[in-house]
Amino acid sequence: MTEQSKAMSSTERRAAFSIAGIFSTRMLGLFMIFPVFALFAEAEFKDITGLQIGIAIGIYGLTQAFLQIPYGMLSDKYGRKPLIIAGMFIFMLGSIVCAMADSIEMMIIGRAIQGMGAVAAVLMASVADLVTEQFRLRAMSIVGMTIGLSFTLSLVAGPLLASWFGVRGIFWVIALLAIVGMLLVKFAMPEIKQQSFQREAEADPSQFKEILKHPQLLRLDFGVFVLHAMLTAMFIVVPLTMRDSAGLETPEHWVIYLPVMLLSFVLMVPFIIQAESKDRMKPVFLGAIATITIMQLGFVFIPPSFWSLFVLLLIFFTAFNLLEASLPSLVVKLSPADKKGTASGVYSTSQFLGAAIGGALGGYFYQHYGYNGVFVFTAVMGSLWLISAMSMQKPLPLSIASVPIYDLKIEDVESIQSQLLAYEGIHEVVALPEEQRVYFKIDRKLVNEVALIDYIEQSQK
Repeated sequence: MTEQSKAMSSTERRAAFSIAGIFSTRMLGLFMIFPVFALFAEAEFKDITGLQIGIAIGIYGLTQAFLQIPYGMLSDKYGRKPLIIAGMFIFMLGSIVCAMADSIEMMIIGRAIQGMGAVAAVLMASVADLVTEQFRLRAMSIVGMTIGLSFTLSLVAGPLLASWFGVRGIFWVIALLAIVGMLLVKFAMPEIKQQSFQREAEADPSQFKEILKHPQLLRLDFGVFVLHAMLTAMFIVVPLTMRDSAGLETPEHWVIYLPVMLLSFVLMVPFIIQAESKDRMKPVFLGAIATITIMQLGFVFIPPSFWSLFVLLLIFFTAFNLLEASLPSLVVKLSPADKKGTASGVYSTSQFLGAAIGGALGGYFYQHYGYNGVFVFTAVMGSLWLISAMSMQKPLPLSIASVPIYDLKIEDVESIQSQLLAYEGIHEVVALPEEQRVYFKIDRKLVNEVALIDYIEQSQK
């Protein structure tokens, strides 16, 4: 292995951290209002209904779900950076509409416009363009950790910013974050000199039919749909419960959110180790689903107080963060080697649809059945997910990689696939002459991925 292959280049590091920063500005912008919006809307807008609150919180997911795959396709034609800047500009406009909204209807329109800046798929494709195969997993991990930290920060920052500037002020801060994101694209993100369709990060419409018929992936799509429906529905009533039962005004909500989120990350680590290193993914996964479902019933039957809310939210977010980390990993383990991008695209679309529908239904149940109606709804959804996940096949510890094969001809496909499948730990190989590339799934416990890629590349010279 060469010295160059041991560490990311400066351009690759710059790409990973700048794209993580762009993701962070968007994540903060979408989620900072979650802990405060229901309280703000009830006080600000006259004759507002629970359904309207729920739609306003979750509507961003609807527009994002429908536009994220088209954004990726447009970026193949017009370039990654122009599409990212356009998406962040639209996100900024939506934030300004929200900041100036004088009715709940205008607020819903603003949130929908925010979701129209659906640049997540384009950012992931940019990582694949800018980072070599052997370091792509590391770069994706940097982005993933940033997304998790941004979500945590948003729950703490939202109440604090609301106390300083008001909720309308939060939307102005979000607009400023969108500008910061555009500046990162312009000045921090490296130029993409050789852009191409990234099968590992982008959706291929010709593969939709097969992915939508894949029973294992459909279980994961349903799972992330439920997880984000549950999260969005909860945030319609949890801030109200904190105020009415725990005696916490909006500026004080961070007193619960900060320790809960920090402790939940610590508490989930042993379960991640058990799942990934001890090959216990399925029992840990099912246990986490059962836990978030039981916590919904806890909100119904345990009298709300500061400490009961603290414990219920701590257990919920420990399981939530575990599932949020496990689900994308399972998509990789269970998707066909050459269809990871499409599988991930359908998965992300399901996630955003879950946020939109969870917000609307959560608002409906709050309007007609109060706090407990929302948690009964989320408990039923969690139970359906648990039943669905029980029949999931045991996932193998596989990852997906690809390398170019120069002068690959149709008649060479069978021999190359046979040659690679002869390696212990390689479970699937797909050679595509039209792309001059081979995709494979490997067991990282048995195969040194970097050494294998180096070997394939050296064998072609």
